Amino acid sequence: MKKLFLYIAFLFSVAAFAQNEQLAQNYFEKGEFEKAAIIYQDLDKAQPRNPFFAQKLAECYQQLKQYDKAEKLLKDKLELVKMPLLLVDLGYNYQLQKNQPKADSYYKEAVDAVTKNPGNVYMIANAFEKKVLIKEALATYQAANAANPNMNFDYQMALLQGQLGNIEPMIEKLLSFSYQNPQNLVVVQSQLSRFMNEENTSDNFNSLLRKALLLQTQKSQDVFWNEFLSWFFVQQKEYGKAFIQQKAVYRRNPDLFINIVNLGRLAAEEQEDATAKEIFDFVAQNTTETDLLIDAEYYVLQIDIKNATDATLPLISQRIAADLEKFGTTPGSLKLQVLKADFEAFQLKDSTAALATLDRALQMPLNKFQQAQVKMKMSDILLAGEKFNQAILYYTQIQEDLKNDAVGNEASFRVARASYFKGDFEWAQKQLGVLKSSASQLIANDAMELFLLISDNTVEDSLQVALKKFARADFKLYQNKKAEALQMFKDLRATDKTESIQDVTLLRIGRIYESMGQYDLALQSYAEIIDKYKDGIYIDEALFFSAEIYSKKLNQPDKAKPLYEKMIFEHEDSIYFIEARKQYRILRGDAQSS
Repeated sequence: MKKLFLYIAFLFSVAAFAQNEQLAQNYFEKGEFEKAAIIYQDLDKAQPRNPFFAQKLAECYQQLKQYDKAEKLLKDKLELVKMPLLLVDLGYNYQLQKNQPKADSYYKEAVDAVTKNPGNVYMIANAFEKKVLIKEALATYQAANAANPNMNFDYQMALLQGQLGNIEPMIEKLLSFSYQNPQNLVVVQSQLSRFMNEENTSDNFNSLLRKALLLQTQKSQDVFWNEFLSWFFVQQKEYGKAFIQQKAVYRRNPDLFINIVNLGRLAAEEQEDATAKEIFDFVAQNTTETDLLIDAEYYVLQIDIKNATDATLPLISQRIAADLEKFGTTPGSLKLQVLKADFEAFQLKDSTAALATLDRALQMPLNKFQQAQVKMKMSDILLAGEKFNQAILYYTQIQEDLKNDAVGNEASFRVARASYFKGDFEWAQKQLGVLKSSASQLIANDAMELFLLISDNTVEDSLQVALKKFARADFKLYQNKKAEALQMFKDLRATDKTESIQDVTLLRIGRIYESMGQYDLALQSYAEIIDKYKDGIYIDEALFFSAEIYSKKLNQPDKAKPLYEKMIFEHEDSIYFIEARKQYRILRGDAQSS
């Protein structure tokens, strides 16, 4: 029993000590340094060999400009515990008094302590960093490395060089560290990404990093550097150049072929159609694995369908049939079967054939994710056929089967969108309100855009007359009936003067014209948004889409450049900001050939 009481008393004392430490910290953070100092004095007496409380007490004295007290305290503690990190605190105490020579002498003594015993390096370097004494921290690591060359501080020194603005040494150290410690490659690339995306430094930084990586690939035959350079080009969205590096990797290490496949998928997702097709043609020519061959054909077909004309539709239909004949109608070729159904419904306008294709797919032994893939497409087709309730039923099944999964969230969004098309705006809003915070940024963005569309056009028009017309036109667009949708949007512009619907209607009209290749009419719509709705939420899209047309469709970079520039400086929160900045730099001549 006596031991139990002693144990309980010990626990209470520990708790009280921790409580006092927290109280002292709270006083310090609030600037009540006298109160904090009183508690830190007691804590220091209770643990005289713990330098932390003496350091905090010294900081209190320094804040109160009681430098003599701080000096005596730190010297006494240094004498007692013999810990050289206190030399940093002593030097800083003199620096605060504008006595830099005296401060430097203590800093030198601290660095010399590392030369004598490299084991002190982290303790002393961290002490310098806490005081934002970056040069001194760097000197500490350099001294330790000189004293013991087997110790590697490339990563720490690189970050310090970065803080000092010494970009080239930072890059050199980070690359060296990553090569010697490939298990930390992701950490290094994360640090590099920060600098690559900083507006004030990224242009020069990206140029220097590219140069350093190119130099490494020329000096070394190690595929590590080709992969690193490929990563760099992917960050820059230069997928063609990344492909060149991945081919170099493949020639020396065929086991890394999957990296080429992944690069192709990424290029396809980023709408880099020409590069994606080139990559998947390479995949098809260099593998016999059925899964990879199906992937390659699937992505190439997707691109060709997107760019199809009435003349090419029969040829694409024949290719899909030939592929399914070649690969078989099995769970392994499911993505091709779903693509076939999509093609039948939305390109050939034969929803009966499309639903039959999907019904046959559901007869196969599919897992729940594969079933969801089929049901999602079935729902899309039913929705296009104006069978709203059946479509929502299938979407809801997916939503229930795959809760808390990205596919389930996508189904939830499509339920909301179907409700919007149907004119049930209240129910759509409830679904969208939840999805705005989705873990998937794409779903969250789509949900937010639709949520705002409904909200904005309910405030001004409580009967939602204009919104109902807009939703019906949007539905025609979903059905791929562009001409009908265009006419409905134009009629809405002409007959309904609800202010909140005007700019988004212009945006839809512009996008339809753009998809039809009528770029002059698209630009007119976007220009009207830019001129008349400067404070609206669609101004960034109008600027970006206009710039893209001038740059990539009309080959008029001089007209594109100021639009990209306006995007960069006035719409940093836009989802198109990063791409606008990249294209602006290309037009400005920042991009260099590899």
